[in-house]
Amino acid sequence: MAKSKKATEDYRSLTDEALNDQIGEESFNLKKMKFSHAVNPIENPMAIRGIRRQIARLKTEQHKRNSANK
Repeated sequence: MAKSKKATEDYRSLTDEALNDQIGEESFNLKKMKFSHAVNPIENPMAIRGIRRQIARLKTEQHKRNSANK
């Protein structure tokens, strides 16, 4: 639980541009990991869940910023 709280604090310190870049990078990593898992099962499939959750945290922060600007 403490790990996600720290990650959330790290995302708040990012600029809007860096946040968008991070979302794109993590989305690419997720696609790459899903493909490699389909071809040859990866050692730790729970890593896919971790990346999905990280993307969700990033998008949540992005949504908070967008709704605050309106």
